[in-house]
Amino acid sequence: MQLSHHIKNWAEEDQPICKMLQKGAKYLSDAELIAILLQHGTAQQNAVELARTLLQSTHHNLKQLAQLSIADILALKINGIGKVKAVRVLAAIELGSRRIHKGIEKKNIRQSKDVADHLKYLLQFENKEFFMVLLLNQANKVIHEEILSEGGITGTVADPRIIFKLALSHQATGFIICHNHPSGQLVPSRMDDLLTEKIKKGAAFFDIKLVDHLIVSIEGYYSYAEQNNNW
Repeated sequence: MQLSHHIKNWAEEDQPICKMLQKGAKYLSDAELIAILLQHGTAQQNAVELARTLLQSTHHNLKQLAQLSIADILALKINGIGKVKAVRVLAAIELGSRRIHKGIEKKNIRQSKDVADHLKYLLQFENKEFFMVLLLNQANKVIHEEILSEGGITGTVADPRIIFKLALSHQATGFIICHNHPSGQLVPSRMDDLLTEKIKKGAAFFDIKLVDHLIVSIEGYYSYAEQNNNW
């Protein structure tokens, strides 16, 4: 075994932790960042090589890596990655997700894409359908966000009465509804159309505006407001 195999024998500027301290996280590769989380490698692979092996299992696709569970990672049977290291990697991914999730609170919504990017990050990797609502105040800022229901791969059910009750209790003047399509397809179903129309009419009765209905998937998003000139 060559001594250069060990990260501690690398030039200091090439060692992931030193590199991050000197230049910042943006200058590290995906494998180097994951190596910091793994901390140690094996007799055969150092932490960077081990990280590359993990990335190879998802074709170096971070989106696919984010979809894995602890059990999924363990099922890969990568020598040197057990429960603890799997937990570290997924904990970092979850922390990144929460950072973006918290960023929407009190944010002024100027266009559908502002919300779509946020919700897409939250829901695009889910393998079942979730239905969410974001409540807005008069300044179009998000004051509350909640998952109303979750279903299977083919769909979920949303009760308009729960949406209106939630909106009234938070004194919202508007709201955005959203659900994901695990299939990846962004074409609204007939049921999506009917539900949107039903909620829109009900909201008008309470003098609350349905600002948009968004459908998100790993492929992007669909906005009823953007696609309908009469919205």
